[in-house]
Amino acid sequence: MKIYTKTGDKGLTSLFGGTRVPKYSGRIEAYGTIDELNSHIGLIRDQKIAEHDVKMLIKIQNELFTLGAMLATPKDKEKLKNGKDRLNIPKVTDADVKFLEEEIDIMNEDLPEMKNFILPGGHTTVSFCHIARCVCRRAERICVAIAENEDIDEVVLKYLNRLSDYLFVLARKLTKDNKATEIPWRPRL
Repeated sequence: MKIYTKTGDKGLTSLFGGTRVPKYSGRIEAYGTIDELNSHIGLIRDQKIAEHDVKMLIKIQNELFTLGAMLATPKDKEKLKNGKDRLNIPKVTDADVKFLEEEIDIMNEDLPEMKNFILPGGHTTVSFCHIARCVCRRAERICVAIAENEDIDEVVLKYLNRLSDYLFVLARKLTKDNKATEIPWRPRL
């Protein structure tokens, strides 16, 4: 497989199904941001973290590729021209969202109660996690904007929302695992 195709040299790219769109289109921005998020999660995974967390992050990285495929496939292109067959596009499901919720609950059991907002930081791994959380929120905002004008599966929005929650709680867990200190936000009054 050749890496370069030269088909995007004039600022256009193809969605699944063949539709050509500008590289700045919402769908491209969305799955490009999800790709960026996936890279940040890879950086977290490359740190000295618990094996269970590594396995979870690999699962999440695979699901992010699936989200990208979902976003790269407009609903009207999911069926082939004969109207019967479907493109073989994998899907993230509500079960994947539920799994993130369960993992959040498990991590939260061992964490101190939150009484304030927390400043990001305290350890390099924790900071990487907060950066990933922020990129996840940006991907979510882009997808919400797209959903106002295009039909995208609502599970995409749910998954990204829950993933940002997961990354926040993971940052707190990593703070504890690394014996770092959470610094609460102290607003000036």
